[in-house]
Amino acid sequence: MISRVIDFCRRVVGGKEEEVTRVIPRDDHSISRKDISDNALKVLYRLNKAGYQAYLVGGGVRDLLLGLQPKDFDIVTNARPDDIKKLFRNCRLVGRRFRLAHILFGRDIIEVATFRGSQTDDPQAARSDEGMLLRDNAYSDSVEEDALRRDFSINALYYNIADYSILDFAGGMKALENRRIDLIGDPATRYREDPVRMLRAVRFATKLGMDIAPATAAPIRELAPLLDDIPAARLFEESLKLFMAGKGLDNFQMLSEYGLLQRLFPSLVPFLDDPRAGRFIELALENTDYRVRNDLKSTPAFLFAALLWPVLDVRAQDILLESGLPTNDAYQIAMNEVLDEQCKRIAIPRRFTTTIREIWTLQTRLDKRAGRRADRLFEHPRFRAAFDFLEMRGEVEGKEIKALAQWWHQYQETDGSGRQQLVSGLFEAKGPKRRKPRKRKPRPRTQGEA
Repeated sequence: MISRVIDFCRRVVGGKEEEVTRVIPRDDHSISRKDISDNALKVLYRLNKAGYQAYLVGGGVRDLLLGLQPKDFDIVTNARPDDIKKLFRNCRLVGRRFRLAHILFGRDIIEVATFRGSQTDDPQAARSDEGMLLRDNAYSDSVEEDALRRDFSINALYYNIADYSILDFAGGMKALENRRIDLIGDPATRYREDPVRMLRAVRFATKLGMDIAPATAAPIRELAPLLDDIPAARLFEESLKLFMAGKGLDNFQMLSEYGLLQRLFPSLVPFLDDPRAGRFIELALENTDYRVRNDLKSTPAFLFAALLWPVLDVRAQDILLESGLPTNDAYQIAMNEVLDEQCKRIAIPRRFTTTIREIWTLQTRLDKRAGRRADRLFEHPRFRAAFDFLEMRGEVEGKEIKALAQWWHQYQETDGSGRQQLVSGLFEAKGPKRRKPRKRKPRPRTQGEA
């Protein structure tokens, strides 16, 4: 097994005859236990004390080596899930394809996985005709074999709690040094096993400021259609990681470059070269990235509403021309069509589609401000989101929408009497309303009149 791993490592780093460092002693790396969460250390120590191998792995090790604060700490061990549960009373087992142990410390969850076995030798590792793994639940007692199952070399670094060394089986340290995203193994084969790896390659590249290695990038455009076979619920979770983590605009642009965005949002394809639609989506992504980076409240509903607005607006206008329905009715029909189509690809939960509909519906109502309407709209729970949406539209859709957004901005900045003046001013600007002359009813004839 060891010779197999070393041969594998040589192939990963370009086939050169140099050996990849496999054990990096404590004195030769920068990870300190004080940078690892106390709860993760408790789990590592207890597994080790019980006689099991225990390693911190993946993004936690990668980010610590890059001087970043890890979002979470994942652990791998040769202990089976049932053995882990016996060690930790605060443990619950989750997962169907591959059982994982979640160790609960209040809101903090430490995920512990058993070493994975090689899918090439596992008869249970069923595959589709395209090569995608359908069932994959083989365990292993070997950390070397688990390393072969990792996707990118930068995620195949193991911090050993027994002696505080790092195990590097796939040239991950060198990839970090070269700022390069390298896929472990043959890229086409690994993408076919799990097409979501193409999305992960993009996400890691933008998140870490790295380049995707040429060999890793080469098959992506050709294999992008494989994303059509991924469950829509899983693609929703991946879309949150892509667009709600502060790098949404960068991810959008790179996904489009590799032909991946078109698989996630097929209805957007006709609008990708439209300057106005492109600028609107760019503003929405910039806004979301800013809010995420500054710990401000943000919701996927607002972003999905913006991404799909160009599609909705054109669809609604087409319905208006074809049917002659009132504007509100045309937009409601278009909303149903657009969201139904999109949810077939990305399963947006109802709690978000409801908010999306409210933001869109308010766009057709914010110009109705007579009497008490402005007050009622202002009190709507989605008003603020709808107003921000309107402001973005004003940047790209012309003077009329921009003026409407400026009016609502003034309305929010003033008090009750000032708001009444703003509403009254709408009618003064239009001039006095002329009353239609009343038609006189004909006088009934009396008896005897000719």
